[in-house]
Amino acid sequence: MPSLQPGQLLARGVVRHLASLGMVCIEEFTPERGKRVDVMAMGPKGEIWVVECKSSRADFMADGKWQGYLEWCDRYFWAVDEAFPTDLLPEGTGLIIGDAYDAEVLRMAPEEKLAAARRKAVTRRFATHAARRLMAARDPGVQTEVG
Repeated sequence: MPSLQPGQLLARGVVRHLASLGMVCIEEFTPERGKRVDVMAMGPKGEIWVVECKSSRADFMADGKWQGYLEWCDRYFWAVDEAFPTDLLPEGTGLIIGDAYDAEVLRMAPEEKLAAARRKAVTRRFATHAARRLMAARDPGVQTEVG
């Protein structure tokens, strides 16, 4: 098994914490072509959170497309480790501090509810993506992509 990168380790801790809150998560999720979020989470009431995991200042500074993810979630968070300079993170976003084993929400993101049509599309894509990953994990020989 290949070793995980720092951002992937952080995502693992975030997913563990969100699961303890009753959420289900997908890592490296593509809500639409050209966009890939580190963690997308769906809560028990259908709420959608996006969490971008930043392992360093340079990683954060290189991310110029994060605002494009706002239209795909009800709440947007940054996840960083305890050494990250959190004053760099934009106001009006959530903050999660974590490591490879767990995390904690330090600042709740403001809620901007998705429109019903967008929520339906995201939920459907989330379910399809999760099912394809499960199918591939159970039978690596199965073709999970259409076309």
